[in-house]
Amino acid sequence: TPAERTNLAGVRHILLVLSGKGGVGKSTISTELALALRNTGKRVGILDVDLCGPSIPRMLRVQDSAVHQCDSGWVPVFVGQDKAIALMSIGFLLERPDDAVVWRGPKKNALIKQFVTDVAWGDLDFLIVDTPPGTSDEHISTVEALRPYQLLGAILVTTPQ
Repeated sequence: TPAERTNLAGVRHILLVLSGKGGVGKSTISTELALALRNTGKRVGILDVDLCGPSIPRMLRVQDSAVHQCDSGWVPVFVGQDKAIALMSIGFLLERPDDAVVWRGPKKNALIKQFVTDVAWGDLDFLIVDTPPGTSDEHISTVEALRPYQLLGAILVTTPQ
């Protein structure tokens, strides 16, 4: 739809950060990659689709921020004094940052699609998508929702064992 194309139209590159298991540092890699890109002058967004463990708002010290609506959807939270990192996470939609998200697949999949289509990212050089651990429906939903757009690639985070 035109709204979908509009909200991601200004995003030049999309990178997925994935792993086969939890606790390997996906969110840390996503955050550090965003900070490194920002430090080179790039405009960066992070889409945190780790719905059951949204840790990036806390990592970037914006966990008490709120998401607002605009004509084209949700406005992401802008991080830092320079506002060079845009962030969308379910962590901003919870009443309390430590609230648990106990949702079944269809509701999670609908929110992922909504995050992809309804966030007004503006112009970004990179959108980093931090995924949940494993190979669940959420990964399939994320890839399906992003299929119309050119993915730059994926970063697979692993451990030596």
